[in-house]
Amino acid sequence: MLTTYRRHLKNCEHRDEGRKYRRCRCPIWVDGFLAGQEIRKSLNMRDWEKAQDTIREWEAAGELPAGNDGEPMTIDEAKKQFLADAEARKLKDKTVYKYRLLFRHLEEFAKLKGIRFVKELDTPTLRKFRASWKDNNLAALKKLERLRSFFRFARENGWVENNPASEIKNPKVSMRPTLPFSRDEMIRILEAAAKNIATVQQPGRENAQRLRVLILLLRYTGLRIGDGVSCSIDRLSNGKIRLYTQKTGTHVHCPLPDFVVRELEAVPMMNASLWFWTGNGKLETAVADWQGRLAALFLNAKIKNGHAHRFRDTFAVELLLAGVPLERVSILLGHTSIKVTERHYSPWIRERQEQAEADVRRTWTQDPIALLETKGTPGVHKNNEPVN
Repeated sequence: MLTTYRRHLKNCEHRDEGRKYRRCRCPIWVDGFLAGQEIRKSLNMRDWEKAQDTIREWEAAGELPAGNDGEPMTIDEAKKQFLADAEARKLKDKTVYKYRLLFRHLEEFAKLKGIRFVKELDTPTLRKFRASWKDNNLAALKKLERLRSFFRFARENGWVENNPASEIKNPKVSMRPTLPFSRDEMIRILEAAAKNIATVQQPGRENAQRLRVLILLLRYTGLRIGDGVSCSIDRLSNGKIRLYTQKTGTHVHCPLPDFVVRELEAVPMMNASLWFWTGNGKLETAVADWQGRLAALFLNAKIKNGHAHRFRDTFAVELLLAGVPLERVSILLGHTSIKVTERHYSPWIRERQEQAEADVRRTWTQDPIALLETKGTPGVHKNNEPVN
């Protein structure tokens, strides 16, 4: 007879209730005897009804089906189950693609080392795998986080006893400095966009017009390029763009200069509701197209290291230089925490510099030498002799 039960994870709040509790989402295991063979293994599933159906099929057949003879989980099968779970969780296509890329590198490494099973990937082996990466800085950190996520999944399903990737230390990450466009660079960019409109032949002229308007939208809203490309006309109202909706349901709007509103209203639409995307195909493809057009424009404008995110940086830095409080800038950028904004933009916060200068000046009011000099009284040496 076989018995199914939940093998509660360390962070499960029902762990103390033991095997009898089954309403959580912890991995399901089976224990007992079938055809005289002792079985204690993970079913690699979390759906209780599906697990019960599986056990009934085994008991009706009187034996384990082929492929369930207790052989360790292979890397290939683990990859398939992990990616299927990622797609079931409705993760973004870009995120799933990055996991696929991780598995491609992992399978190449495993083949080179003669490794087939997940449990063979212990911490020392994973350190060697990490050493083979060409990724650096933040890219290496994100890749390590994805590796840890996979092994958490493997541990929850009983393929490994612990998470070997959790023992690998994070790489040192140097934050890329914020690099807003200077006002001279913005003028050159817009001049290049205007020249492009005047010289390009149809049907490319409409896209040239849209490119200029996209630049203005990114510069004066701080939207990321993906959000800018997918921005719909219904988000424009009373001279303001709805940036996003907070968890509380409150809309966050950003006012636009009148000339930007006029250009948005005049630019040819790509469909009934979108300026920069037909709505067909993947958004990532449309974004890549606009990034390519921007790259060509930056080249013509002789802008070094030009990329779309610098418009967002320009929006934020111009606000900070104008003395807008950091917390308000953080809300407009849609950051989850003011600490994120501070980490990226602290060198540009003029308000803090002014506060620091005011703090220094306040100390002078308690300094006897400064008080004497301010009143015109000659200073004294430390031996109390007057200064000549």
